[in-house]
Amino acid sequence: MIYYCAVAVVPNAMVRRLNMVDSDTAVSSHPPKVPQINAITFRDIREALGAGFADFMRAPLFGLFFGGIYWLGGLAILASLSVLNMPWMIIPLAIGFPLIGPFVAVGLYEVSRRLASGKPLAWRDILLVVFHQRERQLSWMAFVVLFIFWLWIYQIRLLLALFLGSKSFSTIPRFIEVVTTTPEGMTFLAVGTVIGAVISLVLFSATVISMPLLLERELDFITAMITSFKTVVKNPAPMIGWGLIVAVLAIVAMLPLFLGMLVVLPVLGHATWHLYKRAIEDE
Repeated sequence: MIYYCAVAVVPNAMVRRLNMVDSDTAVSSHPPKVPQINAITFRDIREALGAGFADFMRAPLFGLFFGGIYWLGGLAILASLSVLNMPWMIIPLAIGFPLIGPFVAVGLYEVSRRLASGKPLAWRDILLVVFHQRERQLSWMAFVVLFIFWLWIYQIRLLLALFLGSKSFSTIPRFIEVVTTTPEGMTFLAVGTVIGAVISLVLFSATVISMPLLLERELDFITAMITSFKTVVKNPAPMIGWGLIVAVLAIVAMLPLFLGMLVVLPVLGHATWHLYKRAIEDE
């Protein structure tokens, strides 16, 4: 409605001029170039990890800042579940929490990009880049990540109701005892592990390349996700190996109280950027 009111008060000549500009823009615009995928090896994984650690050491304050966001998010989950008297959900949610890591690491990608190009690391510039992503395709990727995380939470609650609905576990020790010593608990662990692995693989394949790709290039998020999936399919062993490294380090870093995330997440975020640069051909 605002648009039509604006048009009503603009002179006809100006409207025609605006239409000509829009027409010229449409004619001159070209579809974005589809990224070319390179073959990578485990050596690339090792070098990306080394480069990620080097970036963290060169800009530790940025790493600790973005890692701190992740750490505070983990503490918020713990506090919320304690207030809601649902301590048995702490372990499943803590395991699933790293699923949102790629989006949190956007600021780390920008730091690595600036370090590689020799640009200055200014807090204002980097935070503005992160904030500006809400107007770009990365905001849609954030929706995808949060939606899959919601599926993770939903399937946990569903499996708990199916397999452990008749059990009582008001504390974490009691929950661990139930899932490790009863047939129902063992079944819950087995089915939950398989479903969780599938969800994690899908999200990893969709985001491992698409997040840094959308930060660097003007692409739609569908193309970015397809590129990410193709990268995993073309390089299954090293990419899945990278995913396992991320998963193991993230789980280890959650102890105690997510404190390890202050270092692990920044290193993995920087390393993901360097792995992306090896996997995707430069424009």
